[in-house]
Amino acid sequence: MVDIMPPDGRAGIDASLVKRLIEDQFPQWGELPVTPVEVDGWDNRTYRLGEEMTVRLPTAAGYAPAVDKEHRWLPVLAPSLPVAVPVPLAKGVPGAGYPFDWSIRRWLDGQTATLDRVDDPCAFAESLAEFLLALRRVDATGGPRAGAHSFYRGAPPAHYDEQTRRALAALDGELDTGLASAVWEAALEATWSGPPVWFHGDFAAGNLLVRDGELAAVIDFGTSGVGDPACDLVIAWTMLSGDSREVFRQVAGQDRAMWARARGWALWKALIVLAEKIGTDEEQAAVQRRVIDEVLADHKSAG
Repeated sequence: MVDIMPPDGRAGIDASLVKRLIEDQFPQWGELPVTPVEVDGWDNRTYRLGEEMTVRLPTAAGYAPAVDKEHRWLPVLAPSLPVAVPVPLAKGVPGAGYPFDWSIRRWLDGQTATLDRVDDPCAFAESLAEFLLALRRVDATGGPRAGAHSFYRGAPPAHYDEQTRRALAALDGELDTGLASAVWEAALEATWSGPPVWFHGDFAAGNLLVRDGELAAVIDFGTSGVGDPACDLVIAWTMLSGDSREVFRQVAGQDRAMWARARGWALWKALIVLAEKIGTDEEQAAVQRRVIDEVLADHKSAG
């Protein structure tokens, strides 16, 4: 996601702040211990509250609208989905020097998804596709239309056209920018004409939990909304490969235009991260190069 967080946004949030917020606003839970989670996010800081709950605090104003959105819509989505999603329990308000609304959720067991924690990559890919199909089948009436709250996930990728072209110019000589430009142009041309459906918006490994080698939960619906679901297919290149990617593609279905837009979303993110990390974080740069290579190869094979 595009970095909009102020430099000190995360530094101002710690366990003692969370403890004060809980004691002030939810005294019934004030005696419970507050501990950082093992794997934290960027948009939000998350702390475990006792054994059964988590506290989630946005790190910047741009992420704060997700609190109300998730509190309203997660209970609507959950009954139709094949695996667990976060269960909102309470919503906090600004206090103790913290400026945004925040949330308390039920703890979800599981580990952040990595391929070495998955027993069968193809079965895992099938579960991912089935989750997205189930999400899209949920009635979208009244749902939040794609826009600023979703960082324009679910909207046409053209919103990021200028940013993508700047990244391509910056990376000239580092990759096949001619082919990459063709992938981007194809994404822009493949317009969405279907009815708006639910999308997750950040359907990535870091927002998937596995337990006993299988998909157990999908978390962080902060960029969710209703619109074009092409952005959710990006995981085909960021996590899956070979047979597992093909299983995901077959189960997810979708037409050529949807996959063209999905390649555009994957390329946009990989390009802007690579442009930022090249020369400073070669490990992360290598990850983005791999994604770009996979997307370009997929575009060529699609004809």
